[in-house]
Amino acid sequence: MERLGSDGEGVATWNGRALFIGGALPTEQVRVLPDVAGKVQRAELVEVLTPSPDRIAPGCPLAGRCGGCDWLHLRPEAQRRARTEALVAALTRLGGIDLSAVEWLPTVAEGDLGTRRRADFHWDGHALGFRTRRSHLDVPVEHCPAMVGPLTALPGRLAPLLAPLGRTLRSVQLLAEGMHTAVALELQGALRPRAQEVALAVVRSGVRGVALVPESGPPVDVGRPTLRSRAPLRPDVPLFLRPEVFAQAHRAATPLLVERALALLRPEPHQEALELHAGIGTFTFALASRVRSVVAVESAGAAVRLASAAAAEGRVDNVRVVPGDAARVAEGLAREGRRFDLLLADPPRTGAPRLAELARSLEVARLVYVACDAGAFARDAARLVEAGFQPEALQMVDMFPGTHHLEALMSFSRLPGAERAQAA
Repeated sequence: MERLGSDGEGVATWNGRALFIGGALPTEQVRVLPDVAGKVQRAELVEVLTPSPDRIAPGCPLAGRCGGCDWLHLRPEAQRRARTEALVAALTRLGGIDLSAVEWLPTVAEGDLGTRRRADFHWDGHALGFRTRRSHLDVPVEHCPAMVGPLTALPGRLAPLLAPLGRTLRSVQLLAEGMHTAVALELQGALRPRAQEVALAVVRSGVRGVALVPESGPPVDVGRPTLRSRAPLRPDVPLFLRPEVFAQAHRAATPLLVERALALLRPEPHQEALELHAGIGTFTFALASRVRSVVAVESAGAAVRLASAAAAEGRVDNVRVVPGDAARVAEGLAREGRRFDLLLADPPRTGAPRLAELARSLEVARLVYVACDAGAFARDAARLVEAGFQPEALQMVDMFPGTHHLEALMSFSRLPGAERAQAA
């Protein structure tokens, strides 16, 4: 085995081409069963003949089959090293970014197993589970050590309660905050009385609340599925969570992520900030405490409502939460003549393809990009450099221990005369 690929699989050379092997690690000698059916050469790991010194016994009996955690067999320090190498490869090879002058700060981490406070499970009509890697087959999960304590055994406890829904239940989202848990049930078709009966049984089992999410129409709450937390770095402001609404999964590392983002952004009290893909306000309220005002843009209506409720209850009067597509709202603000000193963007895995042109139009002086996909990040970073923004510092936060997924922060500053150069 030569290296780890961008999707976390081991990579070797066979027939003069790359061969991808899930579960294999660099320097190992392995026996595999090749699959030559597709365009990409892949193989099933049969036996590890010479193990890597970084191989460890995984802390989960489903490791190797369950697609939820693909690196449990890799030492945590080696996981962080491999994510760094993957990010460097993406930025330099895909993005053409010169990292020689970029300050690379040490990765920050907070715990390994037992850190996830939310997860999306598939439902096969009988059990909750995760998909196997590169497959549509589900691995039933009764106990998940990757999750925080209140959720660890919840998949197994829920399965018999959910059985009456059969295949009308599509997927299940679990959420924990402190000792409280909440569940979202995504349903096929319209909401039926049986779903409400099942949700009531789940609440009676000890879950704080269930959000029933039909294919059309708003969610229906049974119990209290909105959980209350505190905004990172702003304990005076609430942060509201719901199981069907995105939130950072690693609760303990989220304050580290927010703290490092603000440290790289370097906000000052007289400045005005724009936040794109603001979500439920994870970064918003900490940022608002350090600048004159924040315009927070979010496309998901449920997240907008949660962030607005938190701002109102916390009496945060210098935050304006704007619903809508991030690029369209930012474009409209530019047409109105609005200008911002700072920009914080936390886009989904698809990235923010128009971020560079928007940052330039809004005359942003400094921005921080929060990335969760190396390829999209490399593309967007290259466009920022082309638009006249200089990459300054880069830092990774270990938000997905046990997996190949990464979270990175990169700060950019606008070079003097960038607007004139672009206009010319």
